[in-house]
Amino acid sequence: MSALHADFYADQMVQHETVLEQNECIAEATYRLRVSAPGIASIAVPGQFVMIRLAGVDAPLIGRALAIWDVLPGEDGKPKYIDLIYLKKGSFTTACAESPLGTKVSLWGPLGNGFSARPCDRLIMAVGGIGQTPMLLLGREAIGSQSFGRPNGWANHVELIYGARRESLLAGVPDFRQADFDVQLCTDDGSTGRQALVPDVLAARLDELDDASSVRVVTCGPEIMMEKVADACRQRGVDCQVSMETPMACGIGICFSCVAKVKQDDGEWDYKRTCVEGPIFDADKIVW
Repeated sequence: MSALHADFYADQMVQHETVLEQNECIAEATYRLRVSAPGIASIAVPGQFVMIRLAGVDAPLIGRALAIWDVLPGEDGKPKYIDLIYLKKGSFTTACAESPLGTKVSLWGPLGNGFSARPCDRLIMAVGGIGQTPMLLLGREAIGSQSFGRPNGWANHVELIYGARRESLLAGVPDFRQADFDVQLCTDDGSTGRQALVPDVLAARLDELDDASSVRVVTCGPEIMMEKVADACRQRGVDCQVSMETPMACGIGICFSCVAKVKQDDGEWDYKRTCVEGPIFDADKIVW
């Protein structure tokens, strides 16, 4: 086996040339788009992502990696549409936010390994910034309200701890509440929810629970936040997975621009490509 082998190479990906079906602002500088991509929607699992770019233009040239926020059925009840949430920030996202419905886009995926479906009593999703984007599907799978071709209903309770700098940046909260998750919000300025940081809220929540061994935590957001979440879980012996947000250029393992330091079985660390060997890793494997 090649030393560069990965379990999630992009040889099974599907490419779609499609158009923007929806493209709406849902929070400050935050947009949700919808495209018809049945080849991707039918095989995606929670935590995977797609690469997307505007079709037929040279700038921006490379695609942008976006986590799959939602999968929706067509008229026949089969998975057809995918929703992506993005922050208007760089050249692609700015151009995308200003694009009218019907604009042609090219996307390929699903990419990456996705979250594991490890059973637990309580799943806690600790997210910050734009890190909520891979979590809606995972939470639905955990409580059994949506299936992705693998076991679902593997958690009895799902909680979301979601933090942002201010209330206006929180995006997708109604969808989480509609999914019947227990939602705790926190903001840096106290404009809504608790004026606290996500790792501190998580640590307090874990200390409240009688049996932390039955809890599983997943996290995505700024790296310093994920490091502190991982540390809180390590101190309490709680299973934790992280979704790394390392910037990606190709998304298929060719360019090696998205590497992260990951511990090996021998105790040493090596660089792993988050696009094909991630983006999901066990938290205790990451060298922060």
